[in-house]
Amino acid sequence: MSTDVAALRSQLEARGIDVLRLIYPDVLGITRSKDLLVSQLERSAANGPAFCQGVWVTTTRGGVLDGNDIMSSGLPDLVTRLDASTLTMMPWEPGVALVVADAFNPDETASEIAPRSALRRVIAQYAELGLTPIIGPELEFYIAERGERGWQRALTRTGRVYTTGAWVDPDGTFLHLLRMLDQMDIGVFAGNHEFSPSQYEINLWHGEALRAADRTFLFKTAVKDIVARSGKLATFLGKPWSDEGGSGFHLHFSVVDANGRNLMATADGGLSDTANLLIAGILENAAALTALTNPTINAFKRLGPDTLAPYRANWGHDNRSAMLRVPPERGAGTRLEVRVGDGAANPYLMIAAVLAAGLDGIRRQLAVPEAAEGWAYQNEAAEVLPTSLEAALDALDANSALRDIIGAPVIDVFGVLKRDEIERYESEVPDPATRDVTQWEIDEYLEDY
Repeated sequence: MSTDVAALRSQLEARGIDVLRLIYPDVLGITRSKDLLVSQLERSAANGPAFCQGVWVTTTRGGVLDGNDIMSSGLPDLVTRLDASTLTMMPWEPGVALVVADAFNPDETASEIAPRSALRRVIAQYAELGLTPIIGPELEFYIAERGERGWQRALTRTGRVYTTGAWVDPDGTFLHLLRMLDQMDIGVFAGNHEFSPSQYEINLWHGEALRAADRTFLFKTAVKDIVARSGKLATFLGKPWSDEGGSGFHLHFSVVDANGRNLMATADGGLSDTANLLIAGILENAAALTALTNPTINAFKRLGPDTLAPYRANWGHDNRSAMLRVPPERGAGTRLEVRVGDGAANPYLMIAAVLAAGLDGIRRQLAVPEAAEGWAYQNEAAEVLPTSLEAALDALDANSALRDIIGAPVIDVFGVLKRDEIERYESEVPDPATRDVTQWEIDEYLEDY
């Protein structure tokens, strides 16, 4: 979809906006951006701006790898095209607006490595079946402050889950954050302190998959920027502290037909065949899925038995000890909750992976296993999820369904980046098998995620 740049410039100037911050996610999920002067927008945004494709293969430490022959082919350009439908204000930065961009090759074909393009491809395959995926993101994060030993939790008192106010937000950082997010109009509607000290959750409304991914990306970008302006750090890293719980990124997932009718339930309140096929596909592909839903070495220190995070590839009715929970609402509210995701996950690739796994269930008409009952960690009928990033990557490499549906180029580049992380971790950490969070993980991930 092309954008009338002249009309956009007039719209922005009328709202007092003189800088447009163009953003897009790299493969790791890190926000890449360029600030465009609105006065020059017709020249700067009409055919770009362009970036070096080395951004797709740049590590968090600044190393540049050679995924998809990007380096060996001379580090060619990628060209961005802003999507005006994603435009939103930055109320904490007067005069600046945010907009999400798509990435293209110099020949104007869509980049096969761009995460937003990958999600578009998966959504298009649902559209061929007359289905529209609906996604409700649910994310947790910590707010940390500088201490004598680096970043540390601002609060230490436990037992304050589901609370708000000065008790858990003494200087108003979280309340200010909530107000700024509200003015962005990205679907934020509520928030509270979560289970662990200095951990918070902010809720976003559900919506069509691409828009949900965009809103999640804008949300994460904004949270980090707003909190940074207070001299603190917001981190979505899955397990930043050895002595406290991790931060999840859950997805509520349903499909509707062309008329917007929820297709997940039967008339008598049971789960529909479509819902059962989606469950079966997600569980069948669970091992490979975890590479994209839990994309760091650190993420696997959050998962495990009796952690309130998933451990086995199972599902259950209103059961939070399972990987996939079916909430009790029925009718238009019928949905699946995929609970395995880690806060560091790239929202575009994570949503693409969950949708691709569900689509595989539909295409192959997979049979859904029996629902787990009780404490699902003891459900030995279900396989244990991968316990390391390396094992998850091995499962992803062996999974032809996800590669075909999402696209091999982005999966391959993701693998190159992640194998490099594993190699560096194992060479620099004395005991790579430790379940404790290491300083290497803090240095590698904490500030970027």
